[in-house]
Amino acid sequence: MKILMVLTSHDKLGNTGRKTGFWLEELAAPYYVFKDAGAEIVLASPKGGQPPLDPKSNEPNFQTDLTRRFEADEAAKARLARTVPLDSVKQEGFDTVFYPGGHGPMWDLAEDRNSIELIEAFLAAGKPIALVCHAPGVLHNVKTPDGKPLVEGKNVTGFTNGEEEDVGLTKVVPFLVEDELMRLGAIFSKVKNWGVHTVSDGQLITGQNPASSAAAAKLLIDRLARGGKA
Repeated sequence: MKILMVLTSHDKLGNTGRKTGFWLEELAAPYYVFKDAGAEIVLASPKGGQPPLDPKSNEPNFQTDLTRRFEADEAAKARLARTVPLDSVKQEGFDTVFYPGGHGPMWDLAEDRNSIELIEAFLAAGKPIALVCHAPGVLHNVKTPDGKPLVEGKNVTGFTNGEEEDVGLTKVVPFLVEDELMRLGAIFSKVKNWGVHTVSDGQLITGQNPASSAAAAKLLIDRLARGGKA
């Protein structure tokens, strides 16, 4: 198995003057699900090189056994420091793609033409894709071959309005993931704020929040073990 993980290159939290980026648990938990399953992992980002870590995600309250494992893993950190530029990767080289969240993707990956075309190429090739937390918002410009929103009529989840309200960023983000996916015609489901929730619909796997990232990665591994079939 060869798995592409796509991270944000965006580090500004709107006009707040605060930093953002990718959320550590949403990289670390899937990374080790994939690594421990024997997969080859390639990390990519729009700008390449070291992607910005949301500093909040490495505060003690948000650390987990897997984030601590990542922080102690010099090989993993070296790989993270050398993400390949997103415009250099093609779906042909991979079995699947996984998008960790964090607030950063809302600004860059959601509008990034290379990301949009890459996701469309994975889907056209019949390969599964997975996105967690804010990353399902990256789908808002992704289309089906007949030009409809990819998520129209699809069962999905993602970071909820209630969770965004909990972190006080409802007025900061470019759009609310839950509202935007529903506006595009998705069938959005959720559980209580910060609960574990994943949804699988055809080739698309989504997870609600950081706590759902390992579960989404395991669903993806199970899918690959069945030859990518739903």
